[in-house]
Amino acid sequence: YATLCTRLGELSTAVGSRPTMLIAKLGQDGHDRGAKIIASAFGDIGFDVIAGPLFQTPGEAADLAVENNVHVVGMSSLAAGHKTLAPQLVEALKAKGAENIIVIVGGVVPRQDYQYLLDHGVAAVFGPGTNVLEAARAVIDLMQGRLRNA
Repeated sequence: YATLCTRLGELSTAVGSRPTMLIAKLGQDGHDRGAKIIASAFGDIGFDVIAGPLFQTPGEAADLAVENNVHVVGMSSLAAGHKTLAPQLVEALKAKGAENIIVIVGGVVPRQDYQYLLDHGVAAVFGPGTNVLEAARAVIDLMQGRLRNA
């Protein structure tokens, strides 16, 4: 935990602000307990976290992400809409010139769907039972990689 907090502080210096993440609940998925846990945990580590409203469209989530200049959108999926909604979110961000925003998906996502999501622009998938600290480490790694390759 302490190492993640330190790494996030270093990343904040590199990007000029605290890294910001939008937690998005898209489609008809009204279960937000897991999303709230992730939002709280990432906030504790040092991310600025914006919890989007329930039942957003991919376009609405993209608008919110761009308006708030986020670095990462974490799409939470429990209602099996991930194969449709995540690619639409990626495309909506591209249409707004925000393809630099990292899209990750977490929740109840069958392992056989991971590659499909990765092939459609999702940077990482975190399925059931993912350790929150490992997820935060992976997101920080993605952000640092994006900075190195910018």
